[in-house]
Amino acid sequence: MSTTADNVTSGGGDNEYAEELLTKIADVLLIVAGIGDGDYATRLSSDLPPDHPLSSLFQGLNSMMDSLESERRKSESYRRDLEDKIETIDTQKSAIRELSTPIIEVWSGVLCLPIVGVLDSTRAGEMTESLLTAIVSRKARVAIIDITGIQVMDTGTADHFLRMARSVKLLGAQCMLTGINPAIAQTIVHMGVDLSDLLTVRSLRNALQMFVGRTDGTLAH
Repeated sequence: MSTTADNVTSGGGDNEYAEELLTKIADVLLIVAGIGDGDYATRLSSDLPPDHPLSSLFQGLNSMMDSLESERRKSESYRRDLEDKIETIDTQKSAIRELSTPIIEVWSGVLCLPIVGVLDSTRAGEMTESLLTAIVSRKARVAIIDITGIQVMDTGTADHFLRMARSVKLLGAQCMLTGINPAIAQTIVHMGVDLSDLLTVRSLRNALQMFVGRTDGTLAH
């Protein structure tokens, strides 16, 4: 027959057990809430006896946290590798742009920009920027754009050259276009493109002959 004291003791034990469960459940909720904030480092107590009702839950959550932490480390490693590769690609692109936009000082005060391949708006913008920068830094008076390496010209390409020539003119320099082949000449005439802002010369050699003996970047007469 149980006594009043036994009932009090039993009731107190149940209350303590219930409080323990509530505390541990609160820990579980905190862990779950932390996952949303990217906190995968916190772990639940692993000293629960195997027969504890929360033992399997704790083990499962800890195992999940281990997996999440491992995946995050892998993701960070992949991200760093990707950033390194992007940086390498950007460096290579910059080097390629410099190689594809060589600006040569062929005579005192005379710069030459040989163009090879397709000229789209992006490349034209980069070339124009490089050419204008070179004109200012080298105090050039003439910029020769040699298109010997271009086989086909459309309206868009012609417009790029006109924009480039106008930009050069705004800096007080003269722009010359050399290397126009017969096919491009016919195309320009057919399209009715106005190249009056450009001084056209048959070849780069012919253009250079106009500056032989001059040291001020002006045309020889």
